[in-house]
Amino acid sequence: MDSKGVNHYIEAAKRAIAWQKLQLEQMRACRFDTIAVHGIYSMQEALDFNQGSVIEPIYMSSSQAYHDSDEMEAALGYQIPTWCYSRIANPSMYYLEGVLSLLEGYGSGEETSCIATSSGMSAIASAVDPFLLSDPKRPGAKMNFVATCQLYGGTFQQFAVRKEKEKNIEWRRVVHSNEINEWESRIDENTRFLYGEMPSNPSQGFFDLEKVVQLGRKYGLPVIIDSTVATPALLRPLQYGADIVVQSVTKSLATSGFAIAGAVISRKNLKLNIDNDELKADFAGYLKLLPNRDNGPNISPMNAVLALNDIRTIRSRMDLVSRSTLKVAEFLSTHKHIEQVDYLGIPQHPLHDLAKQYMFLVDSEFDQQYGEKVNRFGHLMSFRVKGGRNETRMVFDAFERIYRATDLGRIKSIATIPAISTHSQQGEEARKIADIPDNLIRLCVGGEHPDDIIRDLDQALSTLDGVKKSYSSPEFSAGGASSSRLQF
Repeated sequence: MDSKGVNHYIEAAKRAIAWQKLQLEQMRACRFDTIAVHGIYSMQEALDFNQGSVIEPIYMSSSQAYHDSDEMEAALGYQIPTWCYSRIANPSMYYLEGVLSLLEGYGSGEETSCIATSSGMSAIASAVDPFLLSDPKRPGAKMNFVATCQLYGGTFQQFAVRKEKEKNIEWRRVVHSNEINEWESRIDENTRFLYGEMPSNPSQGFFDLEKVVQLGRKYGLPVIIDSTVATPALLRPLQYGADIVVQSVTKSLATSGFAIAGAVISRKNLKLNIDNDELKADFAGYLKLLPNRDNGPNISPMNAVLALNDIRTIRSRMDLVSRSTLKVAEFLSTHKHIEQVDYLGIPQHPLHDLAKQYMFLVDSEFDQQYGEKVNRFGHLMSFRVKGGRNETRMVFDAFERIYRATDLGRIKSIATIPAISTHSQQGEEARKIADIPDNLIRLCVGGEHPDDIIRDLDQALSTLDGVKKSYSSPEFSAGGASSSRLQF
């Protein structure tokens, strides 16, 4: 076989890149729902390469073959686009990364990129670790990062144990996340990034993102936001100047519960006070081609496509579950056995007015149903049961429709007690600082009719009156004869 030469493949790649750029520009001109449905998979790609498949195919292959040594040389030298090996990349992964990049960048006017990872936790590690390398200009200096203390329990462990305890990298905690002076007081010449979760899981922490972004700009620090609870359907931090967004795609984006996935989405051409031009030019692309190539935390093709399929309806789903959650929160806020409801959507929440400035149902002003921008606050809420630990467990154990699990973002409603599950490892003192008491139940409202979720909550709370209003018939209750699972 005659050699075509490396330049043959480079020139072909240039034409393909130009075509892809045109496709992306056309998709960026579309509305949010259209992007969610189609992503970066085009009809031309379907007809030319995938036998007309309307839905993105799953590339369940570990590696890519090349026409000859010239193509392999160009590909593995990063001179042409390639997926090479599924530890690094794969067409199915690209489809997921492409749609998330477009959705998070929607309305920002920014060019964005994305890398999908094996989980939300690997996404967090991927997003922060490149900024925690030793600085040759400051040998021996102890690095630190500034982050809110109201975080998901796994994030708390990664920061407190994996970074602080094991690597001696100081986590400077922001206790009152909406106090911008507290953020700034934690920053010094050894600070590497600013990090926050909004809304936070489970206690609905929130802060003025634009003010934190201004701090990042002032000190040349990246602002990294975990926006898992909101999803790009309700909040897109890049639009407000954040540099990097972390998503636990496993949750609301992949609502069916079939996929485990994470993602890092970044704006390009970051303005940071660091000496790494490749990182600043395209952070997510840098992760894919360098650290994540070597460390291997990236997503599998099957998980990528399972998540991709759920994302197509994210806007309408987040609208539905947000409205349902508000109804549930309003019911609980007046219940005699409830001490407090934590949900940004209710006016009595101290951060309600601030959240209203940031959390909107995307494109609601173009929706025939609304015709104007409408606030939506997501499906995650918490409530605190009067009495304490034992009463909280009584209510929790009495749920008959709401699943007891540590998951969230499912199409089915799920609840947990964070103090004994998702946030148990961080300890009582840290939970106290983060305002996660023993009597707090986290509830993630799903796609059921809200009246049925309210009915289940009502019957569970009735146990505190010494009465049990059974939601389900006895033969289908937990531990009944119909259970197919081994009983313990």
